[in-house]
This record gives sequence, structure tokens and C-alpha cells, in this order.
Amino acid sequence: MSVPPLQNKPCGGRYSDIVEAIGNTPLVELKRLSPKPGVRIWAKMESFNPTGSVKDRVAKALIDDAEAKGALTPGITILEPTSGNTGIALAMIAKRKGYKLKVVMPDNVTQERTQLLKMYGAEIVYSPGDQGSNGAVALANEMAAASPDEYYMPYQYGNIANPNAHYHGTAVEILDELDGQVDAFVAGLGTGGTLMGHARRFKEELGDRVTIVAAEPMQGEPVQGLRSLEDGFIPPIIDISLLDRKIFVTNEDAILWTRKLLDEEGIFAGVSSGAIARVAVRIANEMDEGNVVFVVCDDGWKYLSSGIYTLPIEEVQNLDSTLWW
Repeated sequence: MSVPPLQNKPCGGRYSDIVEAIGNTPLVELKRLSPKPGVRIWAKMESFNPTGSVKDRVAKALIDDAEAKGALTPGITILEPTSGNTGIALAMIAKRKGYKLKVVMPDNVTQERTQLLKMYGAEIVYSPGDQGSNGAVALANEMAAASPDEYYMPYQYGNIANPNAHYHGTAVEILDELDGQVDAFVAGLGTGGTLMGHARRFKEELGDRVTIVAAEPMQGEPVQGLRSLEDGFIPPIIDISLLDRKIFVTNEDAILWTRKLLDEEGIFAGVSSGAIARVAVRIANEMDEGNVVFVVCDDGWKYLSSGIYTLPIEEVQNLDSTLWW
């Protein structure tokens, strides 16, 4: 396969508001992680969004959708279950637009995420940490049902605006940067928005020449930001038929490959990105040539207190991940 030249584009641009700066993130080749000369691994750096995660795109799409429907009116509070990133992104945009926001999230998330939410003015309601994001979803649904006139819940798990943010945005950017030469795409199984939006766009554009792969944690493995479908809750926006493969990862995989991204490629990423990178490299090992693209969901700033970036690797492997999920 001939290797097309890189087309470097300067970061930046002129925007009327920080919200308008969401998207158009870099696509970076990871040469040290590629197992074969003919296989190129690309990281879509969603950590370059204003609040540092892919969820900026989703939050903007959710609020734009609500405004278009007239669902956000004076006195209504936005309510959303989150493990952190969506809440932070919603908080930033809500503050810019003058909306109140209340988030429900597990009580064992890292202190950085709590601080960021408070910094942007969000009110936090905590759900039991041992129930993960499923517990946050359940509690938020109870709150919304009890006070329907008080809250508007965008509900990222069931709102088509979530995958559409990627169908109309992220996936189009990747196709443009690689001239449509996408052979495999890997993302984590969380709300399902990233996977579903990319899968629909790539399958429409490329058909069966592209393989869509989900990185899914093994049941009982608390990989931050990802979920096992075996845990009893399948987000309504997920259509399993759009996936070509699901590959299981452990929390140890996620930690080791988060460090590998940092140590070998200089990419300071969150833990779910380590899990996704592990799967992307496995897929690359099975190919002779082509482009493998995966999503770096967020940066590592929200996880610094966990110690995973600075501790000796043998100590990192022994950390109790439930303390910083």
C-alpha cells in the first residue's frame, strides 16, 4: 500500500465562542505502536476539545437538540447521569449559555472531576460508587420521574443526538484526513454514541471494507468510562448489529496501555483510551496493511490523583481501581 503524505494543518482558527471551538481535533499517527510497516495506527485526539474530552461534541449536540425542540425553557434545570466527562462538558456549555445543570455521578470518581464540575457551576448528586454508571442512570431517572416539570434530561444513553455528533462530525473529519482509507475503527463501549455514530457513517461510506470494533471491559472489571453489556444495562442507542467485533479488555490492560501511550508515544490520555489502544494494536497485528483508527477519549488530567502516571508500573498494577473510578 502506498503511503500518502501527511497533510499538516495548523491548530487554531477564529471562533466567536469557546463552544464553537469544539471538534476538528488532530489525527496523530502512532508509529512506535504499529506492529508492521504496512499498518498505520492513528489516534483521533479528542483530548484537544475545550474541556479535554470527546464528550464536548456530545454535550454540544445534546444542548443544540434540546434548544431546537424547545425543551430548554426558563426555570428548567438540565439533569444528566455521567461518570464525569459528559457532565463536565455540559457544565461548561450550560454556563456559557446560562442554564442550570445538575449531574448524577458515582461517589468514587476522581477528585479532579468533582472539582471541574464545581468550577463550571454544576450541582452534583452522588450515586453509590459500587454501582458504577448504571447506578447514576437509575438515580437520575428516579429524580426526573419525580419532578418532570423541574428537569430536562438529555439522556445521552438514549438520545440520537449523541451518535449524530460523531456521524456528522468526528467520522467525517477522519474520512477527510485519511481520504476515505479507513480499514478498522476502534472505540470503547460506553454510552455507545462514539461507536454507533462512526459505525453508521463508515458503513455507509465504505461498506464492509471497514471493520468496526468495540473495546468492552470484562464483566466486573471497572474500566473507567467503559461498560460491560453483561452488567444488565444496554444503552438504547446501541445497535449491536453495527459492530463487527467486540474484544474484551481488563482493567490491567487499560492501565498498562495508558502508560504505554504516555511512555512510547507521549500521549497523556485517560484510562479508557489505554483499553482502546490495546484493542487497536491487537487489530493491527491481524492486518498486513491498512489504517487502524482509534479514539483517544480524554486527557489524563482528570486522573492524576490516581497515581497511575507516576508510580512504578508494578505498583500501578496493584492499585485498587475502584477508589478512583
